[in-house]
Amino acid sequence: MLRRKLLLGGSALLLASPVCARRAQHSASGAYATFLSGVGREAIAQGVAPAVVAQALALTAAPNAKVLHADRYQPEFTLTWAQYKDRVLTEKKMNDGLAAVQERTDLLGRVSGLYGVGTGGIAGIWGLESAYGTRMGTFFVIDALATLAYDGRRASFFRTELLKALHVVERAGVAPANMLGSYAGAMGQPQFMPSAYLRYAASYPAGGRADIWHDEGDVFASIANYLAQCGWVAGQPWGEGVFVPDTLEQSQLGRNQTRPLAWWQQQGVRPRAGEFDASVSEGAVIRPDGPGGEAFIVYHNFNVIRRYNPSDFYALAVGLLGDAIT
Repeated sequence: MLRRKLLLGGSALLLASPVCARRAQHSASGAYATFLSGVGREAIAQGVAPAVVAQALALTAAPNAKVLHADRYQPEFTLTWAQYKDRVLTEKKMNDGLAAVQERTDLLGRVSGLYGVGTGGIAGIWGLESAYGTRMGTFFVIDALATLAYDGRRASFFRTELLKALHVVERAGVAPANMLGSYAGAMGQPQFMPSAYLRYAASYPAGGRADIWHDEGDVFASIANYLAQCGWVAGQPWGEGVFVPDTLEQSQLGRNQTRPLAWWQQQGVRPRAGEFDASVSEGAVIRPDGPGGEAFIVYHNFNVIRRYNPSDFYALAVGLLGDAIT
């Protein structure tokens, strides 16, 4: 409490004195410039061209107040699965997805065949991450990452991502001013962090620079490559809806409780579609909202989707959206 009062008192003093305010601002600006110089030297030592570093870091002259506000004042929601599903899988999201996929059926099919990843997985992630390429974020990625690396809650993490972003500028051949994303630095239509870009971004056809902002072939190939490298099994579904007796204890459920399908049948679990998918022999049953709520049996590819975003709700939404629009 005492420390908070002292901080507030100091702020009031600075506000009351324009000279002090200007000095503090100048000091902060100088510290930020020193920080950027250090990042630039480190990037150059890692092999990034000095001209690339200078062009990219020129986009950020001071910490971005909007980025800091978004980072520090994230709204906290505690949603049930039913509430999350209603928010994310809207009728508009479904209808937009059907139209978007129909226009790109051939391209999605070719990329799917090349990587051995289902079109539903690719399209579902595309839809959830950027509303089919229509919402990628409006922040300059370099500016956002530099701000968070300088003054964020996870400065070390974001400094690493900032350095990788400078490598991305060089590898992707994208102008830093066109490298847009979220306030946290997630980029393009797949919303890759710079580290994910360097590891998973792919061009389609192969051989070019992966443009995950504008080239849909590259977008789909990058998502597919991510899932393929994380272990996607071709020809298998992510999961399916099931009926689960309310008497089945919640402690027996969960994505880590993998059992043969025959065992689940003995417990009274029944697929909503009539029969279990013939391509799988075991799975785990999840019932996010407990007895009376929706239940699903999830397979290996469900856990692969979770590698993209480690949330059961997210993976369910990707799977359901992908099934509905492809």
